[in-house]
Amino acid sequence: MTSNVATKGDLEKILIDESKLAARVKEMACQISGNYPSLESPLLVVGILRGALIFMADLVRAIEIPVAFDFMAVASYGNSAHSSGAVRILKDLDEDIKGRHVLIIEDIIDTGLTLSYLVETLKARNPASIKICTLLNKPARRKIDIIPDYIGFDIEDLFVVGYGLDFAGNYRHFPFIGVLKPSVYEKK
Repeated sequence: MTSNVATKGDLEKILIDESKLAARVKEMACQISGNYPSLESPLLVVGILRGALIFMADLVRAIEIPVAFDFMAVASYGNSAHSSGAVRILKDLDEDIKGRHVLIIEDIIDTGLTLSYLVETLKARNPASIKICTLLNKPARRKIDIIPDYIGFDIEDLFVVGYGLDFAGNYRHFPFIGVLKPSVYEKK
């Protein structure tokens, strides 16, 4: 955590407000619920910490089928504005996923490097299926051909924070998605 106080004054603009987020999360939950009508065991929702936590909490409360959840924590950014490309698993799953239907919940997909690594790691554990749900999709930054199954919003190549997304541990608490001023992250 930096010593700076994260404020709305650090933002250029609000990109997606609270009401648009809430409406889209409900739509995605309905879509997910409809795609898994008759599972033998609850859908295993895997949240990628820490960024996906707020989105996942809202999403699973709106899903109308039984769900179980687990979490993974990975590192590829640190305090930088750009991914290092090297992915480290900091917290692995507690649940065995063999034969389970797994839905990975991400906050944002940009290069696709982290998510590609996670998907390959999880496929090796023999789940029944793996699908990807992301709140934000940044196709302009994609380096790996990975296509999410559920997308909240496609966005331009902007540095966004809020609703779980951070910069150097700050801004996660904002209830909306905002665009961070370059002067804030270029200082690092």
